[in-house]
Amino acid sequence: MDIQKELNKTTGFKNLALLASQVVEGFISGMHKSPFHGFSAEFAEHKIYNPGESTRHIDWKLFAKTDKLYTKRFDEETNLRCHLIIDNSPSMHYPAITHQQLGNLNKIGYSALAAASVMNVLKKQRDAVGLSIYSDAYEYYAPEKGSDRHHNMLLDQLSNMAVNKPKGTSTNTYKYLHEIAEKMKRRSLIFLFTDMFQSDVQEKELFEALRHLKYNKHDVVLFHTYDSATELDFNFSNKPSRYTDVETGEHIDLYADNVKDVYKEAVSAYFDKLRVRCGQNKIKYMPVDIQHNFDVVLITFLLERQLFK
Repeated sequence: MDIQKELNKTTGFKNLALLASQVVEGFISGMHKSPFHGFSAEFAEHKIYNPGESTRHIDWKLFAKTDKLYTKRFDEETNLRCHLIIDNSPSMHYPAITHQQLGNLNKIGYSALAAASVMNVLKKQRDAVGLSIYSDAYEYYAPEKGSDRHHNMLLDQLSNMAVNKPKGTSTNTYKYLHEIAEKMKRRSLIFLFTDMFQSDVQEKELFEALRHLKYNKHDVVLFHTYDSATELDFNFSNKPSRYTDVETGEHIDLYADNVKDVYKEAVSAYFDKLRVRCGQNKIKYMPVDIQHNFDVVLITFLLERQLFK
């Protein structure tokens, strides 16, 4: 048995809730005066607690200091429903990482922590969240709820997903998006995390599925995850190397410098095409580089939350 491998499985994302809290707190502290009214779930003021009111929002820390009961009056109350969808295909587990941690994440680790960070804010705002995970099968589904038990269950699923590579190979994203769309009965904000590795044929079907997700006036955001160092800039050493498709097993032997310029041009064109196709279908397209922080995801969430009516 590989002891280090087993250790990584048990400790890799064990404290995902804590990591998500650190991400959100770092993001908030890095903002100047926030234009997002009510985002941080901070209360606008205290008011004296009146007997008979719910004790849910009593500020017990203030009670310990003053020996008086006050409740927190929040800036805003919402009934937002958010559903997180994560592509757990083998390509999302690139690059290979033995120990997921902040500053050293692959695409699936980044997506899991980004989703957990969004959940952290949703929980503070008392909003409902659901989760779907798919690879070569529809692996997991949980409807939108807001309880602590529900959040802990979703965090556990995200943690396990990040450290356990799926056994399957190819993934038909469009198939499972159709299934998820059928389950979405009430209007929701939907976030999809995927690296968009699809064939030309699947791409057409994928956008049909994304349009299906928008049915019933759902708001859909596609977070296109990628590793800029290798998947965008093709920064590999210029020595004869074999490059293998992690999903199909196909491979090619070449010198990186011989194809780098052509590769970068093709990838850039692909990104542009995705952006245009999403725009045509009124789907918000957000490329997210796993080499960067989570600001793009969190800012997008804040904007969408403000616009969600």
